[in-house]
Amino acid sequence: MLLVNWALYVREEWLNAHYTLRNGGGLLEWATAFRTSLDEAAWFGLLFLWELETYALSDESWNRILQSAFLAIRGCCYIFLAHTVFSAGNAWMELRQVEPSTAVTSLCEISDQGVSFTRNLDYTLIDSVNCAGLPGGPDYFFVDDTALTDRAGLDIERRSAWFDVQDAITWLLVMFTIEIGIWLQERNITGGPMMLVTQLGKAFYGVLLLDAAYWGWMGHWLYTWDQLLWICGFWAIELNLKEWREQIDLDAEKEEPATADWDRIPAGSE
Repeated sequence: MLLVNWALYVREEWLNAHYTLRNGGGLLEWATAFRTSLDEAAWFGLLFLWELETYALSDESWNRILQSAFLAIRGCCYIFLAHTVFSAGNAWMELRQVEPSTAVTSLCEISDQGVSFTRNLDYTLIDSVNCAGLPGGPDYFFVDDTALTDRAGLDIERRSAWFDVQDAITWLLVMFTIEIGIWLQERNITGGPMMLVTQLGKAFYGVLLLDAAYWGWMGHWLYTWDQLLWICGFWAIELNLKEWREQIDLDAEKEEPATADWDRIPAGSE
């Protein structure tokens, strides 16, 4: 289901790019236009690694080559995730600084010029037929080179951009708690202050559920559904960690009786 959603994201961002990148753009602009698709691809990579580490692979299967491969894949995924936070934060900051356009007082003035009207992530190419019927005014704001919106649309753009930023950061915090948990359990550590830090990830899930509710309220049910699916995927990893932790504790308990019996043998006896 996550793969199907990813394909839908690629399709949606490709369609939006027809409006936002009508005049072309550099590599960074294209990466920004497809930041959600790239972000999800990176999360797929991490989810695959975590499933192998916490469930599929045994401790005996680890070797230097496998560890190096995992480290390289992790590094690539982290780069894409960092790009998501950067592009979302940059978009939010730019929207905060947008000023009313002094060159546009009516949408019909810019009809048939390749400019789109956008509101709530929905784009409409402005032409001589629809320009009079589009909402807006008296002020218009260019949210990028080929798309503008009105005051109400700008408020939505800013609010949604803020949700994008904090959602991306929250997911990273969840990721760090899982990575810490894996690092500790690879060293057979199942308690202590650092393990308590990993439990903070459960609080972050509450924030992610609120984000899912926001996108549903805004009418973007694909985003809501996708968010819920990813939360379920991460919960599966959390369950793997829990079972792994219980196995470590069980193995430790099995070793203790043998040690205790040995200690009770009197000195000099066979």
